[in-house]
Amino acid sequence: MPTITPETAIADTRRWLERAVIGLNLCPFAKAPHVKGQVHYAVCSGGGRRELLAALRTELQALAAADPNERETTLLIVPDQLADFLDFNDVLDDAEALLDELGLAGVLQIAPFHPRFQFAGTEEGDITNATNRSPYPTLHLLREASVDRAVEAFSEAEAIYEANMATLEKLGPEGWAALDVGPSET
Repeated sequence: MPTITPETAIADTRRWLERAVIGLNLCPFAKAPHVKGQVHYAVCSGGGRRELLAALRTELQALAAADPNERETTLLIVPDQLADFLDFNDVLDDAEALLDELGLAGVLQIAPFHPRFQFAGTEEGDITNATNRSPYPTLHLLREASVDRAVEAFSEAEAIYEANMATLEKLGPEGWAALDVGPSET
């Protein structure tokens, strides 16, 4: 696997955020922190599970300590590990355990994104899986208080999932491909 520079991983992830997540309104809460420059991008390159969990620990602690007006959320991008979705899924258990260990469960949460993300009960090629497909394996670190405020402000937050499914079904695989939100060619 070719080495992906942190700069490329961040640029690709930012393009995905702007074109897919914000552009398709997959997350109506993503635009404001992006526009305000409150999204922190971190990259964990090389190493293995131990190094990833160390980077995750650092990013969780940094987000918890940061002023929300400066850093609302963090995208921890893992460009050269966990290409297999099931391996990525296994790391999520360790990530949740780390939240508990740090005493940050209920303060922060982790949302998973992966190039081969697959919801339970769907086929791999189901376009609705694209709601959680990013250019690289990515752990999105969010503040619980921010999520709570966003849900309160959005009267039908539970409808987001259904709206996303409809958006992607209408867009189709060709439309998704045309967004050009995958990894850069190296």
